[in-house]
Amino acid sequence: MKVLAWTVSALIGLATASPMQVTPGGPEDIIITEENTLNATTIATFAPVRILAASGGQLPLALVNNLASSNVHAYVTGLDPNGQLVMLKPDGSWYYPTSTSSGIPVAITENVAIPLGAEGTTKTITLPGYISSGRVYFADGTLKFYTVQAATGATSLVEPSAVNPSDPSANVNWGFIELTNTAAGGIYVNLSFVDFVGLPLGITLTDTSGGKNEARGLVTDAVEQICSELTQQAKTDGQPWDELCMYSSNGQPLRALSPYNYLAGLSNSAFSSYWTSYIDQVWAYYTRNKLTINTQAAAGLVSCSVTSGVLYCDGDNRGYAKPTASDIFGCNAGPFAIQGGDNSVHYAVVPRLCAAFHRSTFLIAGGSTQPAVSSSRYYLADPTNWYSSIVHDFQIDGRGYAFPYDDVTPTGGQDTSGLLATTQPKLLTVYIGGDC
Repeated sequence: MKVLAWTVSALIGLATASPMQVTPGGPEDIIITEENTLNATTIATFAPVRILAASGGQLPLALVNNLASSNVHAYVTGLDPNGQLVMLKPDGSWYYPTSTSSGIPVAITENVAIPLGAEGTTKTITLPGYISSGRVYFADGTLKFYTVQAATGATSLVEPSAVNPSDPSANVNWGFIELTNTAAGGIYVNLSFVDFVGLPLGITLTDTSGGKNEARGLVTDAVEQICSELTQQAKTDGQPWDELCMYSSNGQPLRALSPYNYLAGLSNSAFSSYWTSYIDQVWAYYTRNKLTINTQAAAGLVSCSVTSGVLYCDGDNRGYAKPTASDIFGCNAGPFAIQGGDNSVHYAVVPRLCAAFHRSTFLIAGGSTQPAVSSSRYYLADPTNWYSSIVHDFQIDGRGYAFPYDDVTPTGGQDTSGLLATTQPKLLTVYIGGDC
């Protein structure tokens, strides 16, 4: 195994079927990608617990089990202020994973599974210090984490993969929230379905003034309903929406992958012509008409138009060629890749262009300004990102990232991203298995 040198393309070629049933394997079946690793940024040469004791950032987590199971566990992963990998132990202390030079991922044997108790109970535990690039995983069962050594000598955490049907944790129903809590920036926490839909979760963030913000997450049987809708959509347009779904060893819907993860990990030729006609129509329309990008920043309203097959925007340091399906679903390649030297206008235009493709709002009334139309008008034109549309349909309040730039919102419009933030956090509550 070539540790940490693989990309998501290493997964391409895995056998796919509809429905796809998982077949969990061992460490030798793990495929290491950028998507399922968290890398320490420094090599530990200090006494971590002593340094963190004075750093502040203690944050209580209230974990509410609404799932009809007494086998639910939580796992906390992230980086401490020194760039070291940490996982939270059931006693509320940090565990610092280490690695060896073994080419095969080595299982973490430390007890890092936090039991939640029976349905209806709340487990409260406190993060002992600031954390960045954090995730709180929840599983109906137990997840397996591993370490490998990066070329720098630092430790890399290998996390469960939703894409690999032979991952050791493949048969477990799991999901996660993302969080960063720093002294300088406060806390940012979100529900993300950019990678996949799994165990239903909801979040509430309370600040020290008593203010609350919430993203209520998915309905209890969201995976079953989403897979049913995706299967119906596949019958309607002939695209492999149904193949986004993975099924457990007993044949039950387990999770639904995002189109980008499906393309990158399982079938790089899928959806290849899905957006072609729409892209051609958009380019043709904005050859004759002006597209206005509201940067919602200092640049204000930026005028764009297509010339010689490339979309150019005033003040932007470079133009935009026609994207591919993979470019659209991932928002991070082709014309949507951010490069060193790109200016503030480019940074503002990229997310607004990609969001408009996902939501299919370029050619509807009012679509000549992006972002501008209300969320009630997203996903009404065809083609569209049906995964994103369907995921939002089964969110109780419509909030939770379903693609990378789902936080693009018209000024004063409804937030569909599910991002919660405050500089003075008091309590983060997570609801597992249903409504807040």
